[in-house]
Amino acid sequence: MNVSSVAESRQHKYFSNLMNPLRGIFVTTSVLCLAFTPPVMSQQPQVSIAMRTITVSGRGMESIPTTLSQVRLGVEVQGKTAAEVQQEAARRSSDVVALLKSRNVEKLETTGITLNPIYSYTDNTQRLTGYSATNIVSFRMATERTGNLLDEAVKAGATRIDSVSFIATDSAIAQAQQQALREATQDAQQQANTVLSVLNLSPSEVVSIQINNAGTTPPPPIPLARQAAMADSVAATPIVGGEQQVEATVTLQIRY
Repeated sequence: MNVSSVAESRQHKYFSNLMNPLRGIFVTTSVLCLAFTPPVMSQQPQVSIAMRTITVSGRGMESIPTTLSQVRLGVEVQGKTAAEVQQEAARRSSDVVALLKSRNVEKLETTGITLNPIYSYTDNTQRLTGYSATNIVSFRMATERTGNLLDEAVKAGATRIDSVSFIATDSAIAQAQQQALREATQDAQQQANTVLSVLNLSPSEVVSIQINNAGTTPPPPIPLARQAAMADSVAATPIVGGEQQVEATVTLQIRY
């Protein structure tokens, strides 16, 4: 073998040894690529079924007697000076409040105190003529006792009775609200059953409940214009309560 043949043989072995690691890399890379190729999943068709529902609203109402009276009355005094009318209003108000406390009225509180100037107008000229002071209180008591107490309050110094409104007791209102809710729920169920029955369908389950209202509607207050001078002319003030409405509305969504 000549020198050139020996050189070519050595060069061939050199390049063969150099390419062997690269072959390993290429093969390994190819295996990795095959290993991480995501499989093709078969797509299944999805069928959505809409839920069939009917929505109905029921109404319930209860009427309960108003056994309590909410009263607003007070003292109004006029005079020449502010100090004079304020002192007189305070004195009369104290007597009225003492009477009300002795009669064990409920929720007694002061609702307004005012002191205002009084003007007269002559030939487009304004002139101060005096002052007016008021002191107003409110309280609650049994309706059957309200008439006599109003007369006693006027005799004690009250010069105005602004209004009398009638309400039921808290316990009676709470019981009526529960009953009105029952009636509203039953009314909604009956409506749904009637409609579905006509269509030859059957209710399955209630999927939604909404209580829209469970409040009360008290009778409007009765304005009274009663002055101290009337106390001797009328033996007793008749006070007669009425009824209070308690309403409730329930909305049901029913699947069928």
